[in-house]
Amino acid sequence: MRPRNEEASMLSRELDILMGERQRLLEVVGAAAALIASLDSRALPPTAVKSADLVATSINALSDETLRDALAAVRAEIEDGEPDDGEREGERVVSH
Repeated sequence: MRPRNEEASMLSRELDILMGERQRLLEVVGAAAALIASLDSRALPPTAVKSADLVATSINALSDETLRDALAAVRAEIEDGEPDDGEREGERVVSH
């Protein structure tokens, strides 16, 4: 059986790894949200529309808190505005 301090140290290292992975995933999601928000779906090739819709649907399924964390990770933000297709009611993503 391992001593408690060794187990605590292992758990702490694992938590650090998971938090680092979370931060990288937030950066990916934030960048994807900013990209999707900047796209004009009418200008996309038909083969890309399905993929863009999948990404937009996945992003829209996130909690508001997670989406805000993701946008903060890439220094983008949600601004009030007129909703377009794929946007939350009255919000749009702006990249800085």
